[in-house]
Formats: sequence, C-alpha cells, structure tokens
Amino acid sequence: MDLPLSKPVLEVFTREGITSLRPAQEKAIAAGLLDKTSLLVCTPTASGKTLIAEMAALKHALEGNGKTVYIVPLVALANEKYKEFKRKYGHLCKIALTSSDLDSSDSFLIEYDIIICTAEKLDSLIRHHTPWLAMVSLVVIDEIHLLNDVERGPTLEILITIMKKLLKNVQLIGLSATIGNPSELAAWLGAKLVQDTWRPVPLKKGTLFGDELEFVD
Repeated sequence: MDLPLSKPVLEVFTREGITSLRPAQEKAIAAGLLDKTSLLVCTPTASGKTLIAEMAALKHALEGNGKTVYIVPLVALANEKYKEFKRKYGHLCKIALTSSDLDSSDSFLIEYDIIICTAEKLDSLIRHHTPWLAMVSLVVIDEIHLLNDVERGPTLEILITIMKKLLKNVQLIGLSATIGNPSELAAWLGAKLVQDTWRPVPLKKGTLFGDELEFVD
C-alpha cells in the first residue's frame, strides 16, 4: 500500500491481513485524513471506519503531533477497543484505557499517546481541568449518531463543543453507520463529509410470512 505512514505501521497492516484499502478508507485519505482535516465518516457497518481512525491516531502519535482521545459510548466497548489497539499497536505507541472512577483527573495519562474513554469519563476529566487535555490533537467520536440519544446526546454535544473551543486546531473524526442528516452534522463539526455505500456482505431486504422468505430484487 502506498500510504504516508511509517514502515512499522504498514508492517502491522500486512500482519493483520490488510493488503488494500476499502472505498471509505480511500475516500477519507483523499479528503485529508492524514493531513489533520476533520471528517465525518458515514458508511455501513464493517466497512472499515475504525481503521480510518486508527490511521489518523497513529500518524499523530508517531509524528509527535499530540494525543488522541477515542470516545466510545460504553465501558464494554472501551475495553474491547483497548485490547484490540494494544494487541496491534502496543509496540508502536502508548495506549491507555480510562473508563472508571469519574472523580479523578487521571494525571498519569500524560504519558500516553492514545487514550480510550467514554463520553462520561471525558466529561469528568474536563471538569477536573486535566492538564494533559491541552496536548490533545485528535478526537475520535465513535457512534457519533448518539448525539440524537436522549440520555447521552446532550453530554456528547457539550463535550464536542468544549473540545473545539479548548483546542483550536484539533482534528475531529466522527464515525457512524446511521446518520439522518450527515451534511448538517458535518457543517456543525466543521468537518468534511465522507460517505460510501460499500459493505463486505451484500444487504438484502425481504419478507418472511410463515415459513416463506421472499427477497426483494
């Protein structure tokens, strides 16, 4: 792959069986992913959105541009992402998970490059005036469509607003498979919109009546 990423990163991709980029990943790079351009990526499930965020995070970390905060909606998902990132990239950069003890500034995280957390935890870190937040250069918002969620939406919206205000040159990457108004959300984020319909498994629609399943052509 001809990518502006370091040889060790490309070696990890090869080891993971990644020999070519998926359409959404190609579009993201063309839109400025690796040039610190903020993006809203709206593509189907399993179309490669996570790798888009990983490429940006690794470029920030390995080139010394700043820290990445990777926001996920659930603690279980944070644990899953941490284990995956640690397995793949733990030898290249320092990766941390922080999702418990909301009443803490977690000052130890100043030593880490990629920090995975929930929105609630990031909210707590901001309220504790955590000094290392000023070193954040990339914020990834996984499942950004939860802005529309009654419970989590307001917290997430405030967090994004605060991060944009505190970090003038921060790169924002929003990831989602389901957004009803992507153009409006991209404009609010100050991001370029990346959309694609490719999916690894074709999606079929059909009707099940009794024991009969009829697919729509």
